Formats: sequence, structure tokens, C-alpha cells
Amino acid sequence: MTLTAPAGRRTGTRDADGMAVASFIVGLLGLLVMNLFLGPLAVVLASLALWRGTARKGRAVLGLSLGVADLVVLAVLVGMDHTVSWSFGG
Repeated sequence: MTLTAPAGRRTGTRDADGMAVASFIVGLLGLLVMNLFLGPLAVVLASLALWRGTARKGRAVLGLSLGVADLVVLAVLVGMDHTVSWSFGG
């Protein structure tokens, strides 16, 4: 007799695993471009993945960390520029 998880559970875990990986990728990209949008998105995706019980907890935590880092980088650069947007020169 074999025990298998219901089909809905496997799909939910797979979705949570996808969210964990997506949060990592979005958080990493957010360090380079559009950190105002990608940072919070990474935080939300990572939080949802952790809440749904992802098997990739490390990626979700890293995505969460990168999302927070995106927002910190944005705050520092905006503070240096004294404007709502920032740029690397000029």
C-alpha cells in the first residue's frame, strides 16, 4: 500500500516552490532595476511561499532578504539624491 498526497497538495507545494524561486529572481533583479516595484514583489512572493509551506525555504528566505535589500538600497539612493527617484550620475 502506497500513500500519496492528494493532487491539490502537490500543486499547492509546486506553486509555493515556484513563488520561492520567483521571489529570489525578482529580488536579485530588483537590486539592479526597478527596486521600487520589484522589492515589495519579492517580499510578498517570499512571504506567500513560506506561508504555503514551500520545500525551498532557503530560496524563499533569500528572496525575502533580497526584497528588503532592494528597499534599503532605494532608501539610501533616494536619501542621497533628495528626490523621489534616483539616478547614477548627472
